[in-house]
Order: sequence, then structure tokens, then C-alpha cells
Amino acid sequence: MPESRGPSIDALVPAEIARKAEAVGAQKVRLDFWSLLVLAILAGAFIAFGAMFATTVLAGTSGVMPFGVARMLAGFVFCLGLVLVVVGGAELFTGNTLMVMALASGKVRLGEMLRAWVIVYVGNFIGAVGVAVLVIAAGQYRFGEGSVAKVALDIAVSKVNLPFSESLALGILCNVLVCLAVWLSLGAHSTTDKVMAIIFPISAFVAAGFEHSVANMYLVPLGLLIKETAPASVWTQVGEIARLDTLSWGAFAWSLVPVTIGNIIGGSVLVGGVYWFVYLRNAPRAQ
Repeated sequence: MPESRGPSIDALVPAEIARKAEAVGAQKVRLDFWSLLVLAILAGAFIAFGAMFATTVLAGTSGVMPFGVARMLAGFVFCLGLVLVVVGGAELFTGNTLMVMALASGKVRLGEMLRAWVIVYVGNFIGAVGVAVLVIAAGQYRFGEGSVAKVALDIAVSKVNLPFSESLALGILCNVLVCLAVWLSLGAHSTTDKVMAIIFPISAFVAAGFEHSVANMYLVPLGLLIKETAPASVWTQVGEIARLDTLSWGAFAWSLVPVTIGNIIGGSVLVGGVYWFVYLRNAPRAQ
């Protein structure tokens, strides 16, 4: 009698990942409204925690360590956000652009996918801004003798001043890497595998300065809240911030437009669309 064998511990091969991504996308779009919204709020908060970790680590590094080294360190700690999303379980807009694979296979309808995207985008916004409000209430931005606040303000100002075309391209590049991290994690069998799959793509996008719409939902409102609520003692520590007058809620809303469009293109076309074309286009379509 042949010896029975347990499940393989090897990572899934790309064709198997494609089928899994397709099935997961179909499952996600059919979650009920409240489950999807709550999981999206969690994801926004998780990404905000990663961004908070990164801004704290960057505090005080200017002029102390090389630019690239500081960015690499920030990228490494920012990975906390996607690790929490993938391992903890949550719904992230940028990763959910892979739902196009299920759409292209006829397993979900366009209206179902767009409904899920809107719910998740709004939920991500609530979670990310909620963490920014808590960071302000806790006074965490004042740590490091105001150096955390300075990093947060510099980041927020730089993001709202990016030209539309640059934000679009940076958004595309960002979500190519984010969706590749999600793609690799779908092929993993253990928590350790999933974490390792996430680290390098996410570290790369942060180190390179690419634009992630959900991370920006924390980073820019944090800067805005600091600008509007910080006491005089913080401004004494922070000093002058160039172009601070350009940081406004209107500028923030406009800055999200190209980044969000870029994230959709990067994830749905350049990752989901490409892998669907390679591995799933000849599979029987759902009726």
C-alpha cells in the first residue's frame, strides 16, 4: 500500500497562484456590505500603522545617514502594514485591484467589482484617517523633540505638490509592487512565507518614493492635523516648513486622484491583467 503524503510545503507555482487569485477575487466581491466595510477600515488602519512606524523611524535621520539607507529602513518597517493586512485578514483597495482577474474570467460582474472597490476605498479612508486622529490625540507626533512632526509635515507637503503626471506614474509603479507582494503571498503556505514574500516588494516601493493611495490617506491628513492643531512649542522645534501654505484638504483630495488612478492601472492592468492573459485567458469562462 503506497504511503500517504501530506500537502506540499512548496510555494504554489504561478499558474496555481493565478487560479487562487481569481477564486479569492470572486469570493471577496460577494462579502456583505458591513463585513467588507469593517475589513476595509481595518486595512486602512493597518497601513496607517506601517506609515506611522516609517515616519517615526525617519525622524532625525536627515543629514545623519545616507538618503537611500534611511529610505530602505523606512520601507522595511512600513511592511508592517501589508503584513497585518495579509496575515491578519483585511481588505485593501490597492490589493483588491487584482479582482480584475475574476472579472476577466466572467466570475464576477463589473458592477459587483466596482461596488467592492468603492466600499473598500471608503473603509480604507476611514481607518487611515482614524489612526491619524488618534496619533494627534496621543501626541505621538511630538516625540523626538518635534522630529516626527517635521518628517510628517515634509512628507505631506511633498505629496500634495507632486505634478499630476508624476503622481500617476508613481502610483502605477507603486501598485505593481504592492500587487506583486500580494501575488507572492497567495502562493505561500506559512506565515513566515507570507511575511518574506511581502518584505522586498514593499520595501522597494517605499524606498523608491512611489505613491500608495491608502498610505497617503494617513500621511497627508496627519500633516494637515499637525498644521491645524500643533501648539506653538512644536513649531519652535520644527522650524520653517517650505511650501506649508500649499497643504490643504482640497490639495489632499486632488492629490489622491492621480495616485488612485495609477494604483488601479498598476494593479489591475500590469499585474492582474498580465497574469490573467498568460495563465487564465484560455480557461473556460463562467456562464
